[in-house]
Amino acid sequence: MSFGFMGIQFGWALQMANMSSIYEFLGAKSGEIPLLWLAAPLTGFIVQPIIGYLSDRTWHPTFGRRRPYFMIGAILSSIALVLMPNCSELWMAAGLLWILDSSINISMEPFRAFVADNLPEEQRTFGFSMQSLFIGLGSVIASALPWIFTNWVGMKDEIGHVGIPSNVKWSFYIGAAAFFLFVLYTVITSKEYPPAEKKAGTPIEKKKGGLLHGLNEILDAILNMPKRMKQLALVQFLTWPGLFLMWFYYTPAVGVDIFGGSADSADPAIKELYKQGTELAGLTYSFQNLITFSFAMLLPLLVKPLGQKITHQLCLSIGGAGLIALSFIHGAENQIYLFAVMGAVGIAWASILSMPYAMLADCLPSDKIGVYMGIFNFFIVLPEIIAALTFGWIMDTFLDNNRMLAVSIGGCLLILAGILTMRISETKNS
Repeated sequence: MSFGFMGIQFGWALQMANMSSIYEFLGAKSGEIPLLWLAAPLTGFIVQPIIGYLSDRTWHPTFGRRRPYFMIGAILSSIALVLMPNCSELWMAAGLLWILDSSINISMEPFRAFVADNLPEEQRTFGFSMQSLFIGLGSVIASALPWIFTNWVGMKDEIGHVGIPSNVKWSFYIGAAAFFLFVLYTVITSKEYPPAEKKAGTPIEKKKGGLLHGLNEILDAILNMPKRMKQLALVQFLTWPGLFLMWFYYTPAVGVDIFGGSADSADPAIKELYKQGTELAGLTYSFQNLITFSFAMLLPLLVKPLGQKITHQLCLSIGGAGLIALSFIHGAENQIYLFAVMGAVGIAWASILSMPYAMLADCLPSDKIGVYMGIFNFFIVLPEIIAALTFGWIMDTFLDNNRMLAVSIGGCLLILAGILTMRISETKNS
C-alpha cells in the first residue's frame, strides 16, 4: 500500500532540495524565493479537499476508490518533472511548479485516506509509520541524485555554463520515471475494500452530486471538526512553516553562508563554490531522509511506552534544535556538522509524516476520511501561504537577507509546535 509513496516522495524531495537553487540559477533574489514557492501550499489548499471529497465518493470494482487518483496524479507529475529542469526563464519554472504541485497533490492526498480505509485502528500507527519509511527511502535516493551524478558518474558542465546544471536535469528525469513506476506498482498490486464491506453489509447510500453539494459538505465538515482535529490543527499550523523556511533557505544558505559561493557571481570559481554547497545540501537532505527511513521503524516501538503525543513532542523538539544549531556552523571545513543538523530534522520528519495522521484517523467518521484528510491539509498550507506572501518582506526588512537566521526561526516554530502537542486530547473519537 505504501510503496507508491516512495515515488511521490521523489517528486517532493527533488523539489525541496533543488527548487530554491533552480530559482537562483535562473536569476531570483533571496527575497523573491518565498513568493516563488507559493505554488506548493496554494495548490494543496485548493486540490486536496476536492480530491478527498471526490475519492470518498468514488468506487469501481476494478480500479477501486483511491487508486484512480494515484495514477492520474502520477502521469501528470512525471510529465512536469521532465519539463521542470528545462525551463530557461524564471517565470517558466514558477508556473510549472504550480502544475507539478497540483499533480503531486492529486496522488498524495488519497494515500493518507488509503491507509485509514484499509487498516483497523490498532494498526494505523504502524501503517502511517510504513508510509514514513517509504517516504524516507525515496527521499534518500532523490535528494542525493545531483551529488551522485557529479561525484560518481562524473557529470560536469563546462566552465561558465549558464542555467540549470546537467546533474539537476538528469536527477529530475530519474525522478519522473521513479514516480510513475512506483505508483503504478501500488495501483496494480494493492487491494481496496468496497465501502459496503466497511459498513458490515449496510447498503451504500446514494448521495447527492454536484459541485455546490460538494462545497457544502466540505464546509459542514470544517464547521464540525472533532475536538482532537482542532488541537492537531494548531500543531500543524506551527510545524509546517518551520519546515517551509528550511525548504526556502537551507540549500542556498549552505551554498552562500558556509561555502562562500554565489549563484549570480561573474567569477566562475565563486559560482562553482555555490554549486558545490547546494550539491552537499542535497546530500545532507539524503542523509536526513535516511534517518527518517530508519527512525520510522522505531516509531511504533516508542509509541507503546510513551504514547503518540509525547513521541511527537520529543521528535519535533529534536528537529527544531537541529535547525537552530545551523547558525553555529561556519565555513566549508565544518560541513560535516550539517549531517548532524539534518539527522535531527530526519527524526522530526519521520514523526511529522505519521503521528498527526495516526492521532487524527481515530476520531474521523469512516465515510468522510478522505475529505477530512484534505481539510487537515488546510492547517499545513495556510501558514505556508502566509509565509510565502510575507517572509520575503521580513527577510528584506528585518533579517538583512540572512538565510541562516530564517532557518533558525523555523527551528523555533518546530519546538513551539512540540509544546502545543501536549495539549492534544487522548480521549478516543474526540
